[in-house]
Amino acid sequence: MLDFAIFAVTFLLALVGAVLYLYSASRQAAGIPGIAPTEEKDGNLPDIMNSGSLHEFLVNLHERYGPVVSFWFGRRLVVSLGTVEVLKQHINPNRTLDHFETMLKSLLRYQSGGGSVSEHHLRKKLCGHGVTEALQSNFVLLLKLSEELLDKWLTYPETQHVPLSQHMLGFAMKSVTHVVMGSTFEDDQEVVQFQKNHGSVWSEIGKGFLDGSLDKSTTRKKQYEDALVQLESILKKIIKERKGKSFSQHVFIDSLVQGNLNDQQILEDSMIFSLAGCIITAKLCTWAIYFLTTSKEVQKKLHEEIDQVLGKSPIMPAKIEQLRYCRQVLCETVRTAKLTPVSARLQDIEGKIDQFIIPRETLVLYALGVVLQDPNTWPSPHKFDPDRFDDDSVMKTFSSLGFSGAQECPELRFAYMVATVLLSVLVKRLHLFPVEGQVVETKYELVTSTREEAWITVSKRH
Repeated sequence: MLDFAIFAVTFLLALVGAVLYLYSASRQAAGIPGIAPTEEKDGNLPDIMNSGSLHEFLVNLHERYGPVVSFWFGRRLVVSLGTVEVLKQHINPNRTLDHFETMLKSLLRYQSGGGSVSEHHLRKKLCGHGVTEALQSNFVLLLKLSEELLDKWLTYPETQHVPLSQHMLGFAMKSVTHVVMGSTFEDDQEVVQFQKNHGSVWSEIGKGFLDGSLDKSTTRKKQYEDALVQLESILKKIIKERKGKSFSQHVFIDSLVQGNLNDQQILEDSMIFSLAGCIITAKLCTWAIYFLTTSKEVQKKLHEEIDQVLGKSPIMPAKIEQLRYCRQVLCETVRTAKLTPVSARLQDIEGKIDQFIIPRETLVLYALGVVLQDPNTWPSPHKFDPDRFDDDSVMKTFSSLGFSGAQECPELRFAYMVATVLLSVLVKRLHLFPVEGQVVETKYELVTSTREEAWITVSKRH
């Protein structure tokens, strides 16, 4: 999605720090509405922390000051854009540099994030091709994993509570590891170990980089570094194994290996996709199923489409495009959950949004969570309503934000496909229900998740 740069407070601040320490920045807010620094050293960090998350801070800021607002990270100016109209003035659809990738690589201490425009084009093209080829080659596997989950849920009594988030993370981890790395991860124990290392790295990325807490904890630091080394070791081994060889199963790494990239670039791009792909897939599937449990009408309509398009046959790649309503359900899931609430990029040159001048090297945030809940763009914004995407203009707006179409990131494209296969399998055979009395609270981090486990119940369709 739009640079896929979505931040939890600690993650954002670490990434901002990783970028802004490399640049000088203006103290001049250029007349942009907003708030003055609460503290000289920390800027508005206390306000962000008191709000609970960066997204919630931005919601309040835009409500008070309008679509273009400013605040301070330390002594650095940050500008946030909060409507479709102002975002369109700033987004460059021809831009190839993925700032999430660049900053994530800096936190992982990777060095090949720079390069020429042609190199960025090449790597973006290879990643896109890698997702397409890997999905086609592994479609049967994704169907198999979905059916295995279905079989497991079919054994549950109707009263049993299913830990949705936990199951979706495990499902996503299996899907990503198989599609990225191939038959190396046919063993469940290897997947479990990969998931453990993945969790150790993901939970620490950005955490403590600003306040130095990671360096102060030798235990945490060692766990993080050991987990990262183990993940890299696995990827390096697979890269070496697949170089110069032909396999019946094409995986994501194969497309990178076959491209004009060196081993370090292949390692970095496969690591980024593995880290981000697992989380975005898991959370998209979690929220989609949860929202289906809250709307009998949507679930009924989705089941009718699946039954009409697929009949008694399993889903096949050629049928994906016919599941139009399923795609609307997933798009509305991204919007309603605010799956990726904030994106960011550095202002390369002095720019202008409306009447406001944005100084060079200002960090510009795209407050996507605010935009996706703007009632002027999305009528009844808090309602889960996939029918809104029947309107082509709505889908066009959604695509302009990077959540669909040409600007869709590889991780999200992968997640859409995996979620489509999963929903086609589950909804065909099961009724999905919420747990009575459960209150699902939202946690706004790198990717939006449920604050606690989301529980559901299931029953067989007769």
